[in-house]
Amino acid sequence: MPQRLDISQLGSPVIRSIAQKVNDIHAPEIQTLIDDMILTCSDTKGVGIAASQVGHSLSILIMASTPNKRYPHAPQMQPTALINPQIISVSKQRVKDWEGCLSLPGIRARVPRHTQIEVSYFDREGKQKHTIFKDFLARLFQHEYDHLIGTVFLDRIESSQDIVMEKEYQRLMSEKETL
Repeated sequence: MPQRLDISQLGSPVIRSIAQKVNDIHAPEIQTLIDDMILTCSDTKGVGIAASQVGHSLSILIMASTPNKRYPHAPQMQPTALINPQIISVSKQRVKDWEGCLSLPGIRARVPRHTQIEVSYFDREGKQKHTIFKDFLARLFQHEYDHLIGTVFLDRIESSQDIVMEKEYQRLMSEKETL
């Protein structure tokens, strides 16, 4: 039975650690961790989570995009485990948009990200996959991948003027919807 895991917060050494490659994807503890990460992501209303965010410095991330209060226009996708992901190529075009993080609660920032990214990874069955993510899913992948290299979204901002608190972000979004 999957268990909800505690979210490591910025300041915890694991958040800044470089993730170790997963050697045995089929190991029961890896499969359990994936199930626990998916449950934790869902329970916290996240759209993605990396293993370091739940205290494990392993190269595993979950993408679980779904529309919610924080990301009302997020596309719907089944929770997907990406193991040992690698970036193959990125678009030249970048767009600045809002991000938040379960490990930095209450903070939002406008972060520049590539609009398209080509990646390879292994799924939880150990099959190698190759895909291209665009727009929100490209942003989501880059955000979660950053956790695997010890980076958080605040490291990517262009100006401290791009940072707001969650309450202000919600006010900005509700104003935007009424326009």
